[in-house]
Amino acid sequence: MSETFETFDFLVNDEDEVMLLLYEREGEPGSTSHIEFDIESKSALLFRSENDVIELEDIPDNILDSIQDADKLLICELSKEQDEDGDNAIRYAYEADINL
Repeated sequence: MSETFETFDFLVNDEDEVMLLLYEREGEPGSTSHIEFDIESKSALLFRSENDVIELEDIPDNILDSIQDADKLLICELSKEQDEDGDNAIRYAYEADINL
């Protein structure tokens, strides 16, 4: 997989809710998706499915602050192909339980 498709980004809305954007992975996300944050190392492990764990590093402080009071993280996986407007469609959108 290209390094470009290994990138991720977090967005925070006006209600201080966090969303994780990343490119789609092979296979569908599991029904027990969860994410474990390590505040000290500014990293996390996203357990997307039973056999797919994604390591996230260098998570910004404002994101770590925003997830402190959250129970779930909204995750959107984007298509690797762009449409005619240059946008990437959302292939999967799901919630993952947050463990700190």
